[in-house]
Amino acid sequence: MKIILKQEVTGLGTPGDVVEVKDGYGRNYLLPQGYAIPWTKGGEKQIATIKRARGAREIRDLGHANEVKAQLENLTVKLAVRAGEGGRLYGSVTPAEVVDAVQKAGGPSLDKRRLELPGHVKSVGDYKVQIKLHPEVAASFTLKVTAAK
Repeated sequence: MKIILKQEVTGLGTPGDVVEVKDGYGRNYLLPQGYAIPWTKGGEKQIATIKRARGAREIRDLGHANEVKAQLENLTVKLAVRAGEGGRLYGSVTPAEVVDAVQKAGGPSLDKRRLELPGHVKSVGDYKVQIKLHPEVAASFTLKVTAAK
């Protein structure tokens, strides 16, 4: 089955790529989750739109990715969230909250879908967060989760 990816799928491709997948994987997972659309001649025209949108939010090139990496690795991000006794959080920290905290700390704007949290962040402490800036460049920074007053 041929499909056009609308979002990045690990191990498969990036938005706008036309890929061949097994019928069940495409029909039962990728299409219902909104990760892809079926390939058609009309859908082929949407590829340009998808790639244009991706280019607007993507890091421009390898040099720019390395600049952003250097900027992130010198950054310590602090995030204050509601916590109960013993440092357990009410809920957990989401990638969107981390991206907002990076911007408030003076860092660059990031895509929350490229952020990799170390499991579920459900307690106060320091966490090492990784982000894939470019297919060849990954950066990591420290996230300090503290209890809000």
